[in-house]
Amino acid sequence: MIKIHPLADVQSENIGDGTMIWQFCVILKKAKIGKNCNINCQVLIENDVIIGNNVTIKPGVQVWDGITLEDNVFVGPNVTFTNDLFPKSKNTNFELKKTLVKKGASMGANATILAGITIGENALVGAGSVVTKDIPDNEIWVGNPARFHKKKLTN
Repeated sequence: MIKIHPLADVQSENIGDGTMIWQFCVILKKAKIGKNCNINCQVLIENDVIIGNNVTIKPGVQVWDGITLEDNVFVGPNVTFTNDLFPKSKNTNFELKKTLVKKGASMGANATILAGITIGENALVGAGSVVTKDIPDNEIWVGNPARFHKKKLTN
């Protein structure tokens, strides 16, 4: 059973069983969200978005077109994704850059993920980090710009 708070604006019908969507969320029509996800309050999910199973998205996150979050991903509060490397108002030359967050990856609060990045399986991005390049599997990256910190112990 999907649980959608009455104060959420959910236009998509592509939502898996067991998913919970909190108040003040906006989910556009073509978004795909898996099973057993927890979409906290004040989250925006655009159309060209794929979210796997068992994903947690904390408050204040915008998941823009071109972003894929695989299974078991954790997105901390106020994580910022981008999908345009050269943003400007009314940009007629907009070029969508796709971002992939692989299964089991976690991003701490207020991390910024630039457009076109891949975050590897089970990788961890530290709170407040600014990710400007791909992160390999099973690594911890921190700082601004984010840099390799150490290998992560795998489960």
